[in-house]
Amino acid sequence: MPGLTTAQVNELSATDVVIHPLVLLSVVDHAARVPLSNKKRVLGVLLGQDDGKTINVANSFAVPFEEDERDPKTFFLDLDYVEEMWRMFRKVNAKERPIGFYHTGPRLRSSDLEITELFKRFCPRPVMVIVDVRAHGGRGDTGIPTDAYFAVEEIRDDGTATQRTFTHVPTSIDAEEAEEIGVEHLLRDVTASGGAASSSLLTTQSLSNRVASQLESLRGLHARLLEISEYLNDVRKSKMPVNHQIIYQVQEIVGLLPQLGGDVDLGKAFRVQVNDQNVMVYLGLIIRTVLALHNLIDNRIANVQQEIDDSKSPEEKKNEAAAEAAGVKAEDVKRAKEENAEDK
Repeated sequence: MPGLTTAQVNELSATDVVIHPLVLLSVVDHAARVPLSNKKRVLGVLLGQDDGKTINVANSFAVPFEEDERDPKTFFLDLDYVEEMWRMFRKVNAKERPIGFYHTGPRLRSSDLEITELFKRFCPRPVMVIVDVRAHGGRGDTGIPTDAYFAVEEIRDDGTATQRTFTHVPTSIDAEEAEEIGVEHLLRDVTASGGAASSSLLTTQSLSNRVASQLESLRGLHARLLEISEYLNDVRKSKMPVNHQIIYQVQEIVGLLPQLGGDVDLGKAFRVQVNDQNVMVYLGLIIRTVLALHNLIDNRIANVQQEIDDSKSPEEKKNEAAAEAAGVKAEDVKRAKEENAEDK
């Protein structure tokens, strides 16, 4: 790739990489199937469309890949396998073309630039996506578990030789309607495999899942706010250079926040809304408790009635069955027997 100007680098930075859930599931399955240590990574090819502004990553497939941990420049990548797989994928969906590659990182490696050069054999500007497949302690704990990069020639202001490096581009997760339905059913199957839930606990589990999701979102927001705070402190202490684009976005975020301190009516409206939500939660808990007590009482009554029926003799059961067949209630028969016993 020839040397890039500042405008071209900014254009690459404005490019959005849209990743579909199928790709994430395929990468996680690839990493789970390969018995490698935590220090090693897996690599595969990304398929989709590149219209210049948006890169739609719709599919992927794994590729045989090995590298030497002691010498990052030494690695094996089967490009013949990539060509053969692409030939078969074209028969299924001709719109999906190779647009880059993925690996499980979780960080950039020195050999990534050389791998990017190899993938220019299939596409003019390959995108590299790092997918963090770690269950805990990775990017997925605080946000999207993906990072996308383009290889560019960094132009120095002092006129020295250019240097190849990576520029980060934003990523997002998007799904079509069919993919949303499939992911929803997959999550239901995963939840169900952990243990079959009774019907009386469905509402509780649904509420707990929503609360857990909100807590995870709040943790992610807190982590992002800490990153912003650390960056601003470093800029104020001249530890990092000023990035006017980041400062502009921070100012935009601050400008969108409501001014609760000076606006009394807005603060009152927020408090009223929170109180209304708490009342609804409180009423819901009371109703659930009453229904649970009602079911408990019905269950006790049914158990007592079952014990009474089990204690009856076969002759009494036969008489009650005959009375019911004749249209006479069992209570009337019992009352008649008691009256006859009192007359005697």
